[in-house]
Amino acid sequence: MNNLTIRPEEHKDYKAIVSLILRSFREGTDYSDGTDIIALVEEIRDSEYYIPELSFVAELDGEIVGHFLFSHFPLSTTREGGEKNDCGIVMLAPVSVHADYLRRGIGSAMLKMGIEKVREAGFNGITVEGNFMFYNKVGFRTSSEYNIFPTSGIPMGEPRCMMCQETREGSLDGVSGYIVYDMYYNA
Repeated sequence: MNNLTIRPEEHKDYKAIVSLILRSFREGTDYSDGTDIIALVEEIRDSEYYIPELSFVAELDGEIVGHFLFSHFPLSTTREGGEKNDCGIVMLAPVSVHADYLRRGIGSAMLKMGIEKVREAGFNGITVEGNFMFYNKVGFRTSSEYNIFPTSGIPMGEPRCMMCQETREGSLDGVSGYIVYDMYYNA
């Protein structure tokens, strides 16, 4: 992947990102046709949690083949939601790779670079919900190991699908709470 470029998304990329997400989820998953994912991306972009400098596209020979973003994610103090604590955590969601380029290392390359950018920005940790067999390869562990607990929406009915990663050793020490998506209608 020598010609893979990962850069911050720009407004001019939005149409290509929508097409990418639709194909990625329709052809690469069995749980979404992508329309809910597009709605989530738009909702994040319109929210106070959006971090423009941590929303990226991956290009291969000038074509957008990947998209991912990190957004602020306060933890809830209760499993029902409501009161939130900003613990310096970001949520990684969604991650999309063009259906024609799945299983070629693009997703891993995107995440390794993105995790480094989150670290450089000074955040304490990253949470993600997804396939633990993939995300464990780039350093994520089950969130409960960090005293961060899932409350709903776990794909495949598997608690290991809710994961976290410290940005520095011990950066999540003393942090605890619940992952509640009540700030998003489309999550």
